[in-house]
Amino acid sequence: MKNLFRILFAASFLTLCFTVAAKPATAQDTADSVLRPPKGSQMAIVVFEDLECPSCKRTAPLLEQASKTYKIPLVRHDFPLGPAHPWSHQAAVMARFFDTTSKDLGNQFRDYIFENQLEVNLQNLRSYADKFGAAHSISVPYIIDPNGKLAAQVDADHELGKVIKLDHTPTVYIVSTRNPSRPYMEVKEPASQLYSTIDAMMKE
Repeated sequence: MKNLFRILFAASFLTLCFTVAAKPATAQDTADSVLRPPKGSQMAIVVFEDLECPSCKRTAPLLEQASKTYKIPLVRHDFPLGPAHPWSHQAAVMARFFDTTSKDLGNQFRDYIFENQLEVNLQNLRSYADKFGAAHSISVPYIIDPNGKLAAQVDADHELGKVIKLDHTPTVYIVSTRNPSRPYMEVKEPASQLYSTIDAMMKE
């Protein structure tokens, strides 16, 4: 009888796990949750970036300046491009580690990596994390992500990018709650179109 109870309990548990795992967000739900301003804001700049991407390096300071100029949030998502950029995923995991202290510190690390992008490689990436940590009085553990939680966050961002069919970095959007019929616009050329796109969304 005890064995039968154990079998039934195990079967029920597995069924529950399968049911929970079988409820992924729909593509539309996920896109809507990404391409909108954070709570408390009417507008925001949303970027999907790869820390090894030269275009992302050039675009990052433009986005930060626009965020300050218009006083709207800048929301940064990870979209490492895979084998073509061998250290970008691990750099994003390191940024997530510094996020655990504060989001601002994590973004400072992202900018630090962009600033040193030409010198960073797979072999010395860890030393850059250690130097940044030391400069901010943070001890970086030998194993930064022992349970894979931070990598899972990076991967989740990447999946969100795939859901909205990203194919390049940086991909930049201006998102707004002002016009429900057009909640976001992609900025195709941030260097020349960023401010005009923000202005257009503000007028709606």
